[in-house]
Amino acid sequence: MTIVDWILLGALLCAFIVQVYFYARYMCAPARKMRRDKKSSIINHQSSIDSFPGVTVIMAAHNESYNLSQYLQALLTQDWPEFEVIVVDDGSEDDTRLVVESYMVRDPRVHMTFVPKGARVLSTKKLAITLAAKAAKYDYLLLTDADCVPESNQWIREMMNGFGNSDIVLGFGAYFYEKGHINRLVRFDTLFNALHYLGAALCGHPYMGVGRNLAYRKSLFFESGGFTHQMTNRAGDDDLFVNHVATKENTAVVLSRESYTWSPAKKTMKEWWQQKRRHISVSPAYKGSTQLRLALEPVTRGLFYALVIGIIVMICPPDGIQCLMKGQISFLHLLQILILPLIAFGLFLVRWIMQTIMLNVSARRMGLHRFGVFSVLWFDIVLPLVNLYMLIVPKKYKW
Repeated sequence: MTIVDWILLGALLCAFIVQVYFYARYMCAPARKMRRDKKSSIINHQSSIDSFPGVTVIMAAHNESYNLSQYLQALLTQDWPEFEVIVVDDGSEDDTRLVVESYMVRDPRVHMTFVPKGARVLSTKKLAITLAAKAAKYDYLLLTDADCVPESNQWIREMMNGFGNSDIVLGFGAYFYEKGHINRLVRFDTLFNALHYLGAALCGHPYMGVGRNLAYRKSLFFESGGFTHQMTNRAGDDDLFVNHVATKENTAVVLSRESYTWSPAKKTMKEWWQQKRRHISVSPAYKGSTQLRLALEPVTRGLFYALVIGIIVMICPPDGIQCLMKGQISFLHLLQILILPLIAFGLFLVRWIMQTIMLNVSARRMGLHRFGVFSVLWFDIVLPLVNLYMLIVPKKYKW
């Protein structure tokens, strides 16, 4: 092997080691927590809180009359002694208000407010959440979306179990399973991102949450200035706020199955693309330390794939087998030529198998559908390219 070969091998091993570390430390952290929680629940199945404080469930709704009629009732059947539900009408043009008013007549725990028409703000959703937080009777705010339904009537209880010494509780928002490539893409992307941000929080580096399932104290929200630090961003009502205020000490993660929320995934590539672009658009506003930490994995992933492909294409002799059959080259000599490509291909297989096993073990523990080996490889290559394109080629979008 030449000096160049050793340099290529060293770079490949470095990228491989970083990838293994990323999966072992961060992506497997949620599965480790679920295993510990399962063992501790068998030994001592008790709530981590001694009292039952009031909870305010908040959801912003824009043209969500159908979803509210389908899912709002599930919130009202929660097994928690004292809570309220505040729905903020965010400029709806359908029957959202009529649906909520019909619930208000039947249940005094349901309240509604609205974003004033013509409000001159970049993000009406952030204004909607702020209005609901101001109107909330209780200090514990539990956020979800109008198209989300809790896994069970224990959702509030499970999310509240995350409090104690914490001010922020990160939950998991899953998507319903449906047949089709788009649904598989959405579910894989959601699982990967969830394992990443939940694993980072469990390792002491919380950097985001999702508004489909997120809780924090009202006092923290207003003491930290709410969304005043991110008013120049249209999106980010969930992840930017968490990125701004979350610390190792004040953030907890809840991963019990009954703490999940579920929602329908986007049906078309265009809808998913718009949603993904909206989420990606706020990442440049993350803290510098977060951006560096987030960049390390995709950069080393891209370097790993580039080195594997480059080594195999550049070093493998195209007529090596033919020369061996004709006796023009010995097997030992051919093996010396192919040693680096064989190492590169071996590391590729090891990472691929490791990644598939780790992702599917986590999916199984979380009660989610698993992914085939070729789906894992395809999405592992395509999604970083999609993210890179969206960062390089920004585009205006409608909320």
